[in-house]
Amino acid sequence: MTYKQQFIKFMVDNGVLKFGEFTLKSGRKAPYFINTGNYKSGAQLAKLGEYYARCIVDNNLKAETLVGPAYKGIPLAVTTAVALYSNHGIDMNYTFDRKEVKDHGEGGLFVGKQLTDGEKVILIEDVMTSGKALREMLPKLALAAKVEITGMIISVDRMERGLESNLSAVQEVYREFGVKVYPIVTIADIIEAIEEGIIDGKDYLGKMKEYRAQYGVD
Repeated sequence: MTYKQQFIKFMVDNGVLKFGEFTLKSGRKAPYFINTGNYKSGAQLAKLGEYYARCIVDNNLKAETLVGPAYKGIPLAVTTAVALYSNHGIDMNYTFDRKEVKDHGEGGLFVGKQLTDGEKVILIEDVMTSGKALREMLPKLALAAKVEITGMIISVDRMERGLESNLSAVQEVYREFGVKVYPIVTIADIIEAIEEGIIDGKDYLGKMKEYRAQYGVD
């Protein structure tokens, strides 16, 4: 299996990718659901970091620091930094934001590597539904330093248009901010994995294709 196929199977095996009928926050009824809250063990987190690191390496992204938006991005940035060093010999810094600026001790808005002007960073997130995490992070980064965002890594691109746009969240943040988002896998990869028998789910294949036809983007 390719690492993308391995990741899709990993999500299914850990109850993160599920098939059925789910009502999303948008009100849409989807035949699949991704719940990253089901990652909760050290073994899962270690493996997850390997997939994020592989995505960075495969896309030849260069940076000095990984940025993990609080809260879900924090463990993701840490485990990705470990996997980059352990598996690829790449030693990257990591940092994450506080919800409030600390006014005592070392102070500051970020914990970990203190950002500097001209520094290249990669944002690490779980999934992107609306781009809210990026929109909240950009002004914080701007307050810290004039950094260059070389990319943003997410686990899955739903490839689904927004409620008020014909663009997906990934396409919208690129158009609005110029930040390119790199998913480990896309919903198209998941559909292909079902078709090839990598994972179970053929009973939902028709509904997934119908959902893609109605709400999907390329």
